[in-house]
Amino acid sequence: MTDEPLVLGIETSCDETGVGIVRGRTLLADAIASSVEQHARFGGVVPEVASRAHLEAMVPTIERACATAGVALADVDAVAVTHGPGLAGALLVGVASAKALALGLGKPLYGVNHLAAHVAVDRLEHGELPEPCLALLVSGGHSSLLRVTDITGGGTDGGGVDPMGATIDDAAGEAFDKVARLLGLPFPGGPHIDRAAREGDRVAIDFPRGLSSRRDLERHRFDFSFSGLKTAVARWVEARERSGEPVPVADVAASFQEAVCDVLVRKALDAAASEGIEDLMIGGGVAANSRLRAMAEERAAELGVRVRVPRPGLCTDNGAMVAALGSTMVARGRTPSPLDLPADSSLPVTDVLAVAR
Repeated sequence: MTDEPLVLGIETSCDETGVGIVRGRTLLADAIASSVEQHARFGGVVPEVASRAHLEAMVPTIERACATAGVALADVDAVAVTHGPGLAGALLVGVASAKALALGLGKPLYGVNHLAAHVAVDRLEHGELPEPCLALLVSGGHSSLLRVTDITGGGTDGGGVDPMGATIDDAAGEAFDKVARLLGLPFPGGPHIDRAAREGDRVAIDFPRGLSSRRDLERHRFDFSFSGLKTAVARWVEARERSGEPVPVADVAASFQEAVCDVLVRKALDAAASEGIEDLMIGGGVAANSRLRAMAEERAAELGVRVRVPRPGLCTDNGAMVAALGSTMVARGRTPSPLDLPADSSLPVTDVLAVAR
């Protein structure tokens, strides 16, 4: 037997209904119901469709997670839920479900930050996070560099997760989706570009690296921009089509992917060096990209920086990451969230845990 708490986590920030169950640092269940196929014909996530899908999937996904973990809901010691950032309607479904469970079971509720959860999930695979560490989070909605001194947000200075840089326009994952559409590849674009790029030449086309000029670095040293890169790819493809020449999809995919990964890794390692941090954690859906993983490992090794990346299944949105952060909250004695917990679509990453105000 173990005295470690059993925590159930619920994630509904976008198009995946995730329910994870964690005991301490042991993942017992990670059940996911995705509505991605319902969004594919639109070329992106439709908020109303996502919200309805969450409503339909919530109870079956909770039941499946409990069955996989071999536990009953009554066994749960705490309930954690993503209460932001994300799509407002989608978040509401998860928050309402978590409140109902916490109230019905008489268990504490922890409303946690989606971005911090992407960092915390790595503790399920590689053990406790070094503190401080630098986190590079890359997904469809976020490209962020975070200095993490306490993943629960309870740092001695009142912080714990502090932003160093973020995207100023398109996030990396959004750029992958848009470029995939230009190349006639399916949605979501990330996995398909990664696959196509393996057959292409990474240096075939010299696409721009956003916010990397000397002038840009003075104002946006750790920020990201992928809108210009996306436009450059579109213009290159259009020029090729106008000339009647075939578009070399594999070369375009490989060159685009190289540009994205180059900027992400370069800025992350620059941020780590500036802070004297020797541990880099990479999370979010784009962290599943094979080139990003390989490039980060190679360049970090040259600088003596250790890289931690969860397995691909834990990089995308899931309930396990929410349960992992909730488990850390319980272990560190953080005060639970109130039952009037709101859904906050624009929640800043500095607000790791919802507290009574």
